[in-house]
Order: sequence, then C-alpha cells, then structure tokens
Amino acid sequence: MEPGSGPAGYRVLCSKRISMPAISPSLLPILMLFASNVFMTFAWYGHLKFKDHSLPIVILVSWGIAFFEYWLAVPANRWGSEVYSAAQLKTMQEVITLVVFAAFSVLYLKEPLGWNHALGFAFIAAGAFFIFHRWS
Repeated sequence: MEPGSGPAGYRVLCSKRISMPAISPSLLPILMLFASNVFMTFAWYGHLKFKDHSLPIVILVSWGIAFFEYWLAVPANRWGSEVYSAAQLKTMQEVITLVVFAAFSVLYLKEPLGWNHALGFAFIAAGAFFIFHRWS
C-alpha cells in the first residue's frame, strides 16, 4: 500500500481514522456541499408548502432532514480544508447555497426569479471571483 493510501481505494487524510474516497480532492468537497445544500434547503424551506402542519412537527421534521445535511457538510469542509482555504470553502458554500436555492425556489416552490435576483447573484459571483483569484 502506498503512503497516504488506505484500504479499498480510499486516501487517508490527516490520520488513519479519517479516510476520503479516491476522487479528486478538489471536486469531492464541492459535490458534497451541493448534496448537503439540497438537504439544508429542504430542511429550511420545504415546509413552506405544508403550512397546514403544526409548527412543532415541522421543526422536528426539518431537524431530521438537517441531520443528514451535517453528515455531508462537516466532512466536506474537513476534507476541503486540505485543498481550499476557509474563506474559499465559505465562498463556495454561499454560491452553492444560492444556486440550489434558486433551483428549489423555481422548481419546488414555483416562485419566479426576476432580473433583480439574477443581478444580485451576479454580484455574489463577482465576489467569489475576488476570493478565488490569485493576485500575486
């Protein structure tokens, strides 16, 4: 077994107790953040289609959905920190959140997005450019 590799094609990061699937270390955190954001968006906003359900039930269901979001977000950030800075991870998280929420809003909630939303998202994307661009 090569140094830094683990059983069954898993790469070992930080310690032998933490292993990451053998996929691009740059890509895996992004994919996991996308998946975690789907759970997060449903946990926070999915109940808006079920306003007839009691608030305590909605809170418990949302909490249960959010549990799975954490199972994806925490390792995504842990493994992502091997490749990205904390500022880059947070920026990715925010951009991914907006992309997932925009799709959720249109497809699930059936709420249209206007030009003002597109412009606001463009400004956020511009901010992400400044975070990721190397200025040296």
